Amino acid sequence: MRFRPVAFAAHLLILTIVCLAPAHLAAQEFPTTEPVSTSGAGEAPEADPMLTMFPRPESDRIWLSGQANFITQYHPTFRSPYSGPNSLSAPAQTATSRVLTLFTGIRISSSTEFLCDVQETGGGGIGQALGLAGFPNLDVVRNPTLSQAPYIARLMVHTVIPLGETRVISERTPFSLFSSLPERRLDIRFGKFSLVDFFDLNSYGSDSNFQFMNWTVDNTGSYDYAADTRGYTYGVLFEYHQPHLALRFAEALMPKVANGIHLEADLAAARAENTEVEIHRKVFRLQEGTLRLLSFVNHANMGLYSVAVNNYLAGLTPTPEVTAHPLQTTIKYGFLVNFEQPLNDSVGVFGRWGWNEGKHESYAYTEDDETFLLGVAGSGGAWNRRFDRWGFAFVSNGISHDHQRYLALGGLGFVLGDGRLNYGRENIEEGFYTFHLWRGIYPSAGLQHINDPGYNRDRGPVLVPTLRLHLEF
Repeated sequence: MRFRPVAFAAHLLILTIVCLAPAHLAAQEFPTTEPVSTSGAGEAPEADPMLTMFPRPESDRIWLSGQANFITQYHPTFRSPYSGPNSLSAPAQTATSRVLTLFTGIRISSSTEFLCDVQETGGGGIGQALGLAGFPNLDVVRNPTLSQAPYIARLMVHTVIPLGETRVISERTPFSLFSSLPERRLDIRFGKFSLVDFFDLNSYGSDSNFQFMNWTVDNTGSYDYAADTRGYTYGVLFEYHQPHLALRFAEALMPKVANGIHLEADLAAARAENTEVEIHRKVFRLQEGTLRLLSFVNHANMGLYSVAVNNYLAGLTPTPEVTAHPLQTTIKYGFLVNFEQPLNDSVGVFGRWGWNEGKHESYAYTEDDETFLLGVAGSGGAWNRRFDRWGFAFVSNGISHDHQRYLALGGLGFVLGDGRLNYGRENIEEGFYTFHLWRGIYPSAGLQHINDPGYNRDRGPVLVPTLRLHLEF
């Protein structure tokens, strides 16, 4: 798909008009009679520059904002003695993607709000997002045949149930409009959202708008989280918050087929349970760090790699085909560890480790059964550029023995398939720097180096320079 400047200009104009229109709304205070924690009260805060293109509505009952993210990536020709239907194409190529998002929300009471986000995506990624478990552009939709028409990305009701009288100041975001929240509370969300809006988050590596761009750096690669092709699902999410601890549980819909756009509404046939424990503690006299422990259990119409291989060896299929099985409900599960540790106000370290059982087919995110990530990131505060961002990360991805054998015999997943396989771990290094140029304009430059793309020692390495432009409205 080609990038269309006229279409982009039209979308940009619409976002500009929409974001300017409500700027006259009067400010309204969030009503509360409970005490509010105000650390640093009495100190005159340093005036911040405007970080968006235009002023946003001042009412805390309404949220209206927009953003646009454009990523252009290139890779030179790389070594490739052979390739298959799902290989990353070896000749040099360039691709540009775009994601335009309009965030809206309204607080309908002191404890409940309604959130609705509209999104439009276009362009594409190098190799049509095939051939790499750790694909270098998280914004790319994995099915290039999907319509480019705008769609509802998120549509949810968020309710807060207080479990104590003490309140704390809360930064308002598109996912929570409240300017203060009970310190101890239960949050309930119901509707359409992305599980990684709330699970497996990391302050240093979760945002392809400002931070890293690789699929397996911004998210844990082995986390096969329930989602349609665009990354969204319908579900219910419960969050319990208290000082230094948060617990999350979500029940969500799975796609009907691997990487499918349609979700299965029959919970007896398919569903996903996600559980996360988040702990905040100080260690070694450093600033407070965060540890997240997550597990997921997916129930879906998934095939087994070993059965696909056995059917091929028995002559029942011309190639191993993991989707060639009767309609069934099988279970796939996995575990994740995610940590972040600030070293000072400008820099911190972070990491992830993830594993899933790897016997059943990769179904919703990417073909990665075991991953390890370590990185360092921060802001430009040390050189008086505190709204700049930078980072460097190393991630190593792997797949199970059953998965390796399936690909080596010519099987295809929904992301990988070189026709054969000389297995090696897919090791990726990524670095980036994001500049705050003016108001809501944030250009970035990045570079990724990918060893053994698609776990294949016979191909690569691949070098991926990147330019990104992010606009905040």
